[in-house]
Amino acid sequence: MVRQDLQDRRTATVRAWTSFMARPDSQLPVRPEILTSWHRSRGAVDVDTVAAAPLADEGDTRSFWRDSPLQVGVERVEAELRRTAEDGDLVIGITDRETRVLWTYGGRVMRRRAETVNFVPGGRWDDESVGTNALDLANRSSAPAMVFSAEHFAPFVHSWVCWAAPVHDPVTGGQLGVIDLSTTWDRTHPIGLATARVLATLIEQAMPRSRLLVPDEETGDPGLVMTLLGNAEVRLDGQRLLLTRRQTEVLALLALHPDGLSLEQLHAALYGDHAVTFSTLKAEVSHLRHALGGQLASRPYRLLMPVASDIEHVLALLRRGQVGPAVEAYGGDLLPGTDSPALVEMGEYVAVAVREALLADPQPDAVVRYAELAPYDTEVVERCLAVVGRHPAVPLLKARLAAARD
Repeated sequence: MVRQDLQDRRTATVRAWTSFMARPDSQLPVRPEILTSWHRSRGAVDVDTVAAAPLADEGDTRSFWRDSPLQVGVERVEAELRRTAEDGDLVIGITDRETRVLWTYGGRVMRRRAETVNFVPGGRWDDESVGTNALDLANRSSAPAMVFSAEHFAPFVHSWVCWAAPVHDPVTGGQLGVIDLSTTWDRTHPIGLATARVLATLIEQAMPRSRLLVPDEETGDPGLVMTLLGNAEVRLDGQRLLLTRRQTEVLALLALHPDGLSLEQLHAALYGDHAVTFSTLKAEVSHLRHALGGQLASRPYRLLMPVASDIEHVLALLRRGQVGPAVEAYGGDLLPGTDSPALVEMGEYVAVAVREALLADPQPDAVVRYAELAPYDTEVVERCLAVVGRHPAVPLLKARLAAARD
């Protein structure tokens, strides 16, 4: 028999949802993130007609999954994921950053339920497609989320409870998507959200790390390693590539767009409004493809090998709050002198991110290092001196400040 408190909770959520559908502006006893999503869903989803998630292109979904580091991570821990789903009669799903389902596995009962609502690879579970759900909330907030019964906007999942947690790239720190655990509302358990977090961590730890700036000595995986901040250098499988300035810029743009760029997009990102023919760009790409041993696809242009850059490394460290290591890894401006609009914009973004991190957390040793790269940025040095107190770096910082003012 269902616990009475769980039944009461379900009754309350159904009552709140019914009130919202009648009067969206009324005061309701629901969590703020649920109410915000309900309002967003209300303008996009017709609850009288939607009965399943829309499906994305099957080929695109399969191709994306095949090339995603998520696929490797899930394969390596698939036995654990399947066991969890079967033991708890759950359906487990993995999504991309757009909340498109890439992989699922379900226990006997939930597998059938999932198939009827397109909780299957290709299913689009963003809240503008199917309304409020835990997968979308976790993707939007970059934090674990739970949605119970009628907290879902669409009635076809009012009988569900879902727990979702973000999954991050272990190399860049960027969010790749979410893992979601779903079952029927009457099987709600306090450990559900914790289980989602644990499985997310399990996948993250199983994902390949060969894109790290230091090659993986255990696996010996090949890869492209790019130093772009300050002095540019590109190495393939440990060997330095002799590239022209433009070829390095093309390679940098492709590294920053792992999903690929069309000829037109790459041209605009590289040349902006300059009158340069497509043939010139195609020639640059052809030289690059030869230098990379053919590991550069067309339509779209996309690198076909593990890639690491100091840009992603610095940004990943900043995302994790590791300001000192981020500044140590920051070599200066991105390809100084570049006139590529996209690279100029990215360079400004990285520079501002480093600077703002130091203003928020002015670690003396990191500020000393930063002052060598940006000697006229006195605000960062002044901020550090205002809060640091006694520290061996203080004389160096004062000297830097004096030199900048002369």
